[in-house]
Amino acid sequence: MATNRKPLVVFGSITMDLVTRTPRIPLVGQTVIGSSFESTPGGKGANQAIAAARLGYPAKMIGKVGDDAYGPELIENLKLAGVDTSSMTQSSGSSGLAPLFVADDGSNAIVVVPGANGKMDRATVDANKELLSSAGMVLCQLEIPMDTLAYVIDYCYGCDVPVMLDPAPAAALPDSIWSRVYWFTPNETEAAFYAPEAKTVEQTAKHLLSRGVRGVVLKRGAEGAYIATATGRSTWVKAFEADVIDTVAAGDCFNGAFAVGLLEGQNPFAAARMANAAAAICVTRKGAQASMPTRAEVDAFLKSKA
Repeated sequence: MATNRKPLVVFGSITMDLVTRTPRIPLVGQTVIGSSFESTPGGKGANQAIAAARLGYPAKMIGKVGDDAYGPELIENLKLAGVDTSSMTQSSGSSGLAPLFVADDGSNAIVVVPGANGKMDRATVDANKELLSSAGMVLCQLEIPMDTLAYVIDYCYGCDVPVMLDPAPAAALPDSIWSRVYWFTPNETEAAFYAPEAKTVEQTAKHLLSRGVRGVVLKRGAEGAYIATATGRSTWVKAFEADVIDTVAAGDCFNGAFAVGLLEGQNPFAAARMANAAAAICVTRKGAQASMPTRAEVDAFLKSKA
């Protein structure tokens, strides 16, 4: 592959996941005996950066960690995965934390505590404008302040750098953001938030495209992904069967792989097929970043499904 590829830049969150494994997700007021606990690096931004780096694509992370014990570990984990962390900074206070429950059936429930992620501000964008303007694509999520998100998307739009927005956790977006986003990639729950009256994926995609985005990817887990573009092309890209162990970060894995496919020149449907393959491998493993597959694994998987 060419060595002069424009980098994939992730502007987003990095957290330490505090994972409790349990037979089932507890109801409000209910106590459940867990089976294990572990801390593992996560955060939607960092997950997507590692997903791309593991696939052999140049990935750079812009984010913040705290000056607590977790900060150095979070940055080191990114480095070990091949992510360029030269634009990572440290702030006073805690790093981002994400206490989560993972049930035996693979379902999960997550609470995100922003910590240092909440200190991503306009100055963070200003300090990294050169990197952002040189990117082949910028990936963003909603685990950073909304004002900062709008500012970075506006800057990238002005530089003609495409932005892929993963709207998680779902939140109301300023009207100005929609027309500046190239790819909008909600899962089923998030899509329902942004298109509550839609009854089908086709209606959902049509509604989201009408807001001004150029492409929509509706991530539907075991069903696969529905891809729709402003040019009128749309289709289902079916998921691959997998023995699910843990669905944590499967959507992030998809986003990172989908972005890599696009930056390598694949059409959106081929890129989604590669992303489905990466996600199918991801869900057979425990953990967030630890579950991200390598390019060799994804290529071998796709070859076996040819």
